[in-house]
Amino acid sequence: MSKKANKGKKTLAQQADRHHLYELSVQYAASEIEFVDDTYKKLRGRHATLLREDFCGTANVCCEWVWQRKSNRAIGVDIDAEVLGWGRDNRVSKLSSGQKKRLQLLENNVLKAKTESPDVISAMNFSYWLFKQRKQLKSYFSKVREALIDDGVFFMDAYGGYDAFREIEEEREIDDGAFTYIWEQEKYEPISGGLICHIHFVFPDGSKLKRAFSYDWRLWTLPEIRELLEEVGFRNITFYWQGWDQDGEPDGIFEPADEGEADAGWICYITAEK
Repeated sequence: MSKKANKGKKTLAQQADRHHLYELSVQYAASEIEFVDDTYKKLRGRHATLLREDFCGTANVCCEWVWQRKSNRAIGVDIDAEVLGWGRDNRVSKLSSGQKKRLQLLENNVLKAKTESPDVISAMNFSYWLFKQRKQLKSYFSKVREALIDDGVFFMDAYGGYDAFREIEEEREIDDGAFTYIWEQEKYEPISGGLICHIHFVFPDGSKLKRAFSYDWRLWTLPEIRELLEEVGFRNITFYWQGWDQDGEPDGIFEPADEGEADAGWICYITAEK
């Protein structure tokens, strides 16, 4: 191939779709929905019907929810028009006409959104950490509780461990080496709890998609989250800890726990009942 032809050829990074890469490397909608569905049924003795996903992004979870059962309906709320547009073009468009009728996407701030009262409100992928002040997060939790039906359940996740307070990079090969996912904790500031993180993608041709996603968060701890949930009136706040397989790797099974382990890194689910 001539140098001229090479020059005009796009790199793998230039051809990549950052939202698709995110779903392949970070978000496992099917397992997330399975946990929400099974846990709600254990807590309430029935299946949830209406799910509201806050910070819904591409609405992948909403689509998975309406796909699962004909009685399921979903509301997705996100403030970012671009990511909602991608979700409509690439996820909602693949649903049947009947499934599309059971899905509503709202471009709105989760602090201001007014929706039908759902059985479940979900705020996953640590998205609520963008509320960096105590009063902001407390206000969000209060609005979630107000929005839920009388016996509704709020689902969240969180991560931590002593590596969470470090400025580090972690790499993981995805899809049999199709690309490398890099999680970078660029800066942690102990006084404010501020945490700056990025997701990068690296490809076999050496090209890179740097800072495909960036996050300006507060690293909230589990005691802080529980106290704020209790202060706004939630009850029966439960933490679900992940187990380990025979090779010492996370097994993807989350069980209620009163005590966690002092691991370098952990992820847990949280439920709070109205």
